[in-house]
Amino acid sequence: MATISAADVAKLRRVTLAGMMDCKKALEESGGNFEKAIEIIRKKGQAVANKRADKEASEGVVLSKVTPNGKLGMMIVLNSETDFVAKNADFIGLANKILDAALAKNPSDLEALKSLPLDGTKVGDKVIEYIGIIGEKLQLSYFEKVEAAHVQAYIHPGNRLSTLVGFTKAGLNVQVYKDVAMQVAAMNPVSVDKDDVPPAIITQELEIGKEQARRDGKPEEMLEKIAQGKLGKFFKESTLLNQEFIKDKKVTIGQYLKSADKDLKVTAFKRFTLNL
Repeated sequence: MATISAADVAKLRRVTLAGMMDCKKALEESGGNFEKAIEIIRKKGQAVANKRADKEASEGVVLSKVTPNGKLGMMIVLNSETDFVAKNADFIGLANKILDAALAKNPSDLEALKSLPLDGTKVGDKVIEYIGIIGEKLQLSYFEKVEAAHVQAYIHPGNRLSTLVGFTKAGLNVQVYKDVAMQVAAMNPVSVDKDDVPPAIITQELEIGKEQARRDGKPEEMLEKIAQGKLGKFFKESTLLNQEFIKDKKVTIGQYLKSADKDLKVTAFKRFTLNL
């Protein structure tokens, strides 16, 4: 039997993130062959993945990050079965490695992200490999990006809620960017401005307004006017630029942006949350 050194075990762990004993067993089984040991660990991951395919992976982490130049931000969701695993340092480390790979290569979508190279394999295969390490179903389920003159990322403590916000101008007080990213996290707007609200949502809100007024006994000829009033309230509460600023309710987010710079605008935002 080949002699397996602690250094060999530590090296295999760095590459695969597997436990020390799993690495030692894989090296023993492979006769000390490093590449074969990696393959043993990966096959174990696929076997466990097949067994747990019907399990629900609704826990996990939501992470966002921007490139060093601040012009591209990306967000991923890596799911696990339990909150215990979601808080595991190696699990979070894997999610960060995937996010860093995305930022480096700028994939077009989730499937392209899964095909990116990572530690001698592909991102998707790395996730499967890690399933064998922890014994739970894992799933890379979400990927989005924002490109702008400046992109701000925000991760709420606990890694279960994250936002990305794109702005038209860079180089301003960073607190302004952070405030807006936190506003998106806290208030969950449906769009940047009222003109960006999807027509289907507007139609739905008008119908809800009419039905509420009808139940309140309002005359049929007044329903449209009442519904339009409720729609205006919806715009104020649910579109980013028209929302009250959570740190100063005397101004809207649109007014706050203008106070920072008259030409500063939000180009887009992304928000994702796991069950809180």
